[in-house]
Amino acid sequence: MFRTTVLLLSLAGLSAMPGFLYAQGMGKIAGNEFNPAVSLILEGRYTDLDNSELELPGFQPGGEAGLPEKGFSMGHNELVISANVDDKFYGQLTAPILYENNETTIELEEAFMETLGLGHGATVRGGKFYSGIGYLNAVHDHAHDFADRPLVYDALVGGHLNDTGVQLRWVAPTAWYLNLGAEVTTGSEFPGGENEDNNNGMALFAKTGGDISVSASWQLGVSYYSTEFASREAGGHAHGGETAEADNELLDGEVDMAGIDFVYKWAPNGNSRQTNFKFQAEYFVRDEDGHSEFTEGSDSATADYTGEQTGFYMQGVYQFMPAWRVGLRYDRLEADNTITNFSGTNIDQEEYLEESGLGSEAKDPERYSVMVDYSPSHFSLLRLQYSELDNGREKNDMLMLQYIMSLGAHGAHRY
Repeated sequence: MFRTTVLLLSLAGLSAMPGFLYAQGMGKIAGNEFNPAVSLILEGRYTDLDNSELELPGFQPGGEAGLPEKGFSMGHNELVISANVDDKFYGQLTAPILYENNETTIELEEAFMETLGLGHGATVRGGKFYSGIGYLNAVHDHAHDFADRPLVYDALVGGHLNDTGVQLRWVAPTAWYLNLGAEVTTGSEFPGGENEDNNNGMALFAKTGGDISVSASWQLGVSYYSTEFASREAGGHAHGGETAEADNELLDGEVDMAGIDFVYKWAPNGNSRQTNFKFQAEYFVRDEDGHSEFTEGSDSATADYTGEQTGFYMQGVYQFMPAWRVGLRYDRLEADNTITNFSGTNIDQEEYLEESGLGSEAKDPERYSVMVDYSPSHFSLLRLQYSELDNGREKNDMLMLQYIMSLGAHGAHRY
């Protein structure tokens, strides 16, 4: 009885405080209550593959690029919290929860604010976010149509271009869809690297599209990204099968990358619930240069490096009946790297090219993928996928069974 009396007195006191509004008779607080939308993405998989190391001759993948673990593993579990801060601003935080090597880690994937009702079709975003370049870059992995990212994203931007800075988007008041965007970021994330100013990243993108008929629509996008950096860690593999740790860096580097993307969607009379088809393709070209330094134990080498690397993918996904889809995807990469002023200790130029990852093979890396998935609702999906990756040296077959479950709030899908 005493505790009940104290609780009632406390509530009475709180209701009299300025700014604390209690809606009598409604049974809830009508003021500044805790109201963000919360969602949790659960992902797990079983993978059977020949080699878990992603080796792409001619490329130095960084960032989150890689292949899944063999056997049972947890995927990209993700916590998302978002809400309107007030009538002027919106905020979102995305935090992946990863379980690898018997350890659980929480990372910061996105944390940004965005303006609401700025007017004239303009929106400003600030914080850490996925860049608007390309078509898939800003789409989280769990919303992709395949269980893994296209090779061009792993090879050229380390999975996703994700950096901290500010983004401006403008939707033009035209009869057709036209979205223009610009970003200034730190430039420290792959394919960039450490830089003194921490504001060297710059991106531009434009997207346009429209309806072909009541059943079909399209979208075309172009994008550009550039950065300069003092140093960038790069990938590589053990020299001669040794286990010594390798140090592979690119110093005083510059990166320029341009891309084009296209999407076509079809659904009978615009009704996608029964059957629908989506075709998408992206092409990127990246020019970069710098001073390469490679060290592994007593072996070391340096060289001036200039590279032109390209990649594309194209895929089609067909929903042949409610909840069931099939998809095909083809990926291809090409590298044209030039090495000058080479100097090595206990390693010649051929070995250096192989171990640093800058040496290309006679055959360009390519991959074929086929998938079938079952999604009874927007909140659950089961997927079976087979891929064959030929990196020019060897083939890597991968069979994956994946589940993706969405708990809580579910945002609108992108075009």
